[in-house]
Amino acid sequence: MTALTADHSAEQLPRPTRLSEVKGWFFTADQLLFDWFLAHQQDRALSGDLLELGAYMGKSAIFLGARLRSGERFTVCDLFDSPAEDVSNSREMKKSYATLTRRAFEANYLAFHDALPTIVQGLSSVVREHVADGSVRFAHIDASHLYEHVHGDILAVRELLTGQGIVVLDDFRAEHCPGVAAATWQAVANEGLRPVCITGTKFYGTWGDPEPLQTALLAWIDSREDIWHEVQQVNGAPLIRLSAKGAKDPAQPVSRHASPLRPRAAENRAPAASAARVVPRPRPGTLRRVALNVLPPVLTKAVVAARRRARAASR
Repeated sequence: MTALTADHSAEQLPRPTRLSEVKGWFFTADQLLFDWFLAHQQDRALSGDLLELGAYMGKSAIFLGARLRSGERFTVCDLFDSPAEDVSNSREMKKSYATLTRRAFEANYLAFHDALPTIVQGLSSVVREHVADGSVRFAHIDASHLYEHVHGDILAVRELLTGQGIVVLDDFRAEHCPGVAAATWQAVANEGLRPVCITGTKFYGTWGDPEPLQTALLAWIDSREDIWHEVQQVNGAPLIRLSAKGAKDPAQPVSRHASPLRPRAAENRAPAASAARVVPRPRPGTLRRVALNVLPPVLTKAVVAARRRARAASR
């Protein structure tokens, strides 16, 4: 891991005040699913490390880092500024990630966390040299969009995951990424990858048993009113498809650059079980109307007489 270099001032680097200001694509449905899968693993005491192949500016990495448990390791692998080793990958890097730099990623990440993850700067094909087989409980693949590279990433992650580990594949159905779609469904057909669910942008699967995950996931979805879903059959197995348009994002990591006018813990604070009741002050004339309508006539006359004497004394 390396810190920010001294020859680049803070003013030249990103200073996001909230996760939504970090460049990248990480939609609400996927934030909710990342949060659910990681919490589900924690509830069942399933241990393991976190892994991300392809980080761009760090949006999903920042989110994952906030869910890292004590004793776990988070590894991020990306080319960043390094040249790609083949012409097609270099062309894609130049077209899609011209603004990507490691310094920008680090600045974004350190805006929300005290320390960087373990960074492997290079092709995702080298990740097995840095991460132990069977050690990862959750892996996010969002590196190259080229079939050959995605296919290799999937095979590598298969060896790195724990028995019930989850793999997430980004852009598995995007029009401009047919190689990702081909590699994803080939892994389902030929490499033992078993689908759990899909959103508009990401595929979630496992090489373990998906049925307990799907049962628990459906129970969670049914407990909410802001997530649409359906269950389809793909090659004789169920696949959950869901959308969360209009749903609220899960708890967000808090930036050290957040406005001092807003408490830093506000974004992570859950809504209070019951808000304190605010009693409004009565408007002028309210007490008089209450007296006239509620009090006995004798007392009402006494109240009116007292108010008249008070007004006369103040003149």
